[in-house]
Amino acid sequence: MQIFDKLIGELTPYEKNPRKNKAAVAKVAASIREFGFKVPMVITPAGEVVAGHTRLLAAKEIGLTTVPCVIADDLTPEQIKAFRLADNKTAEFAEWDMDLLMEELQDIGDIDMELFGFDTSVFAEGGGRGKGLV
Repeated sequence: MQIFDKLIGELTPYEKNPRKNKAAVAKVAASIREFGFKVPMVITPAGEVVAGHTRLLAAKEIGLTTVPCVIADDLTPEQIKAFRLADNKTAEFAEWDMDLLMEELQDIGDIDMELFGFDTSVFAEGGGRGKGLV
């Protein structure tokens, strides 16, 4: 698998993308600002987005001109359509182990985890160092 930097202007969002992802853009943008663009987008050889619509919107919001991409040139059009849906759906089945999550978050002192959607109020009364839960 090769990762290529592509100009944002060369990429086209999939016009029938069924995900409503605008509410997540600010959080993804915050993640990119804090950690860098660590998860490449997946695109077709023609530059149409397969996976990464929210990352593309976030990159535009923070003024990036290029984004890392993987070109899905090994998938059929049917597989691209299926992967586009499966990539988003499979994440919905994961759950948090709340005890382990709290333990991990309490070890984070200098990064505001609220920027990524965690609720820090659970630590306000307990005096925890980290930033809170989802």
